[in-house]
Amino acid sequence: MKRLISIIILAVFVSSCGLGKQMTRESQYASLYENMPATILVMPPINNSSNVEAKDLLYTSISRPLVEAGYYVISPLLAMDVLKSESAYDAELFIDKPLTMFRDYFGADAVVFSQIDDWTKRGLGIETKIRYIIKSTITNEILFDRSCDLYLDLQQNSGTGSTFSAFVDLVASVIVTATTDHIVAARKANYYIFKDVPHGKYSPLYLKDKDVVVEDKDVKKRVK
Repeated sequence: MKRLISIIILAVFVSSCGLGKQMTRESQYASLYENMPATILVMPPINNSSNVEAKDLLYTSISRPLVEAGYYVISPLLAMDVLKSESAYDAELFIDKPLTMFRDYFGADAVVFSQIDDWTKRGLGIETKIRYIIKSTITNEILFDRSCDLYLDLQQNSGTGSTFSAFVDLVASVIVTATTDHIVAARKANYYIFKDVPHGKYSPLYLKDKDVVVEDKDVKKRVK
């Protein structure tokens, strides 16, 4: 009995220690608070996947969660035209180099780099693995770094348990996967990646969200 009580006490102690180490926005993203950018430039994604359309599809969905979080994001359409005209469309050429040119040209305080490592149809769903890095154009410091490994389950369920119904569900899932825009999966990944980003200067929650508890830096989700 004494041994059992000791084990229970130890378990409670370990559990309480774990709770005490919960990360907050301030502790996990201290650099972003210290170098809070007002204006952000989103670079075209770095596409390491086999999906040739992934780069353009993802690029259109990056700005919205950042705008909603209180950042001024330079128009992606305007930025795309300028980057192409200046032969700066390939973000991989700049991610490890000084970014002062983007501050001088666009007036950007920070640049968002995205890296697509996976964006494919797997089984009856879509698998995406995306990483985002926000770097200061002033210090070149990484202010935000987070990734999301997300599986979007597109399996349909007719609600019955018969063999025929299971076959119908399978066929429906194949059709949905073939016609559903892969950008849906990217948008969901964006949601989880930027869910814990500190609010920017144009948000009423600016500097008021430091104590918000955050998830792990790298997240893995399965959603429908």
